[in-house]
Amino acid sequence: MVSVAARRPRVTGRRYRSVTLGALGLIGFGLVLEVAPRIGVVPIDFAPPTSQILVTLVGQLDDGSFWTALLHTLGTWAGGLAIAVVAGAVIGVLLGSLPILRAATTTTIEFLRPIPSVALIPLVIVLYGPTVRSTLILVVYAAFWQMLIQVVHGVADVDPVALDTARSFRLSPWARVRHVVWPSALPYVMTGLRLAAAVALILTITGELVIGSPGLGKEIDTAQQSNEVRLVYALIVVTGLLGVLINLVVRWGERRLLSWHPANRAEKGAA
Repeated sequence: MVSVAARRPRVTGRRYRSVTLGALGLIGFGLVLEVAPRIGVVPIDFAPPTSQILVTLVGQLDDGSFWTALLHTLGTWAGGLAIAVVAGAVIGVLLGSLPILRAATTTTIEFLRPIPSVALIPLVIVLYGPTVRSTLILVVYAAFWQMLIQVVHGVADVDPVALDTARSFRLSPWARVRHVVWPSALPYVMTGLRLAAAVALILTITGELVIGSPGLGKEIDTAQQSNEVRLVYALIVVTGLLGVLINLVVRWGERRLLSWHPANRAEKGAA
């Protein structure tokens, strides 16, 4: 049997290789975007090389309006995601625990879930105007379904034997949820959080871009209208970096929170 101390370097080495390959892939993508405009594959006026985009991005770091827009975006994203996660987790546990309630709401959920959040833009503008609240509603609506569906499946997948055992020990419904249902559904919950976090960022930028609420999306629209092509690309790069950072943070939290899960232990053993 391989000791825990022997496994740790292997796991660390595997993650290091994964990060390195990911960084090399990103660098390769940047080189393609650097060369393509310069050799005329795409027009340089509308697709500036990577080096020019990065110079513009570095210049934005000294601009206070850039940081203000970034904070607006992060605030809207975090607020909408928090509401969606809490609501999705609570309602998901209820629906997953009560088959009758789940059956009664399935049709309604399947009717509402496919509706694109962007289709609600005219409605939220009429109700709240071009404000952060309008964008927040879009974010909550889109992220909520990602969380809800995963939690419902996770709760429904709890081992019936474990539930019967909890009932035989006369655990209260709250105790069963806390000690049996929630730990069993936690891998699904983390998957829902990861999906919801990505969707929330997409809808935050989209809402700011289309509705005009403060944030990076609005700055992208303003730069586009001013024909500042390099700035448009630089801000788009920022949104992409935000997406990568958010995904890394959520995955790190998932590994920490689910270190006890058999899937994670199997991955470490295979490493």
